[in-house]
Amino acid sequence: MPSFRALPPSLLRSNPRPRPATADAKAIHIPVARAMVDCGVYCDGARLPGKYTHAAAFNRVRELQRDGKKAFVWIGLHEPDEFQMQSVADVFGLHELAVEDAVHAHQRPKLERYDKTLFLVLKTINYVEHESVALAREIVETGEIMIFVGPDFVVTVRHGEHGGLADVRKRLDDAPAILKLGPFAVMHAIADHVVDGYLDVTDLIETDIDAMEEDVFSPRSHTNIESIYLLKREVVEMRRAVAPLTLALARLLSDHNDLISVEVRRYMRNVHDHNVQASDRITSYDEMLSSLVQAALGKVAMQQNVDMRKISAWVAIAAVPTAMAGIYGMNFEHMPELQWTWGYPAVLLLMASVCFGLYRTFRRNDWL
Repeated sequence: MPSFRALPPSLLRSNPRPRPATADAKAIHIPVARAMVDCGVYCDGARLPGKYTHAAAFNRVRELQRDGKKAFVWIGLHEPDEFQMQSVADVFGLHELAVEDAVHAHQRPKLERYDKTLFLVLKTINYVEHESVALAREIVETGEIMIFVGPDFVVTVRHGEHGGLADVRKRLDDAPAILKLGPFAVMHAIADHVVDGYLDVTDLIETDIDAMEEDVFSPRSHTNIESIYLLKREVVEMRRAVAPLTLALARLLSDHNDLISVEVRRYMRNVHDHNVQASDRITSYDEMLSSLVQAALGKVAMQQNVDMRKISAWVAIAAVPTAMAGIYGMNFEHMPELQWTWGYPAVLLLMASVCFGLYRTFRRNDWL
């Protein structure tokens, strides 16, 4: 029998399968600085020089407070992810439910309180420029601003490409008297900026509605009902953004007196009044567009009736020569005027006379 040499153990084993790639123990996280728009420390109504991280800014505020000064930090974030938002929440002690809302957005305007922190959700509205309503695909776009306000911090989270707060921050930097009122004065300034934007957009929407109304009631214009529906859809979107905020602002005026000073509530009352004004405008626009839809449908129905009358009139005129030609086309032997020399011209003249008489009658009755 042939002898076999023993093989090494490494060759006796089958080829091992490649090991699946495992995720690193630490996931790759984008730092908070990538989502941070600005971070400032404010003391006694003035912004302190220097750049801070969110943690360093909060520590600086604590140091100033130990020295007996009134200080707070305002950090602005733009569309942070879960890791970035949680990092900020760990420093400022934000509630996990509010943090989840701030990350995922798509919230209705609301006001919630977690211990000594208020969480206010605002909807921003931006008017999309367009040549005409008939050519537009979008007239209004919305975004969101979430505001966390505590005794010594303000955290703003913005979603959307519009609604930046750089102008608000610059205006507050030039108003130390307002900054001395504390973080809730910053909340008022942001809310006032957003609500003023509502009024600006409603003015522009009113111009579009006026142009649409003029088009609908123009006697010889072609009414595009789809444009009215588009405008009404945009108004409904505005109503969803503006109307719920009225209740939230009313709660700011009546509740949380232990957090918000009397002076800030006085300013907030003006914001509430403007929001009610914008909400009333949007409601009136909605009702006006509903009336325009009914008017446009009535105009279309009237145009259809006019078209049917014209069609019916021309059919009646065409029926006369058709009937005569059909009768003489039967080719019976004993038919009147078949042997008459002027029979054919006479029949053509009779057709033309009857058709002309019908045409004048229909024109006199505005059918043609």
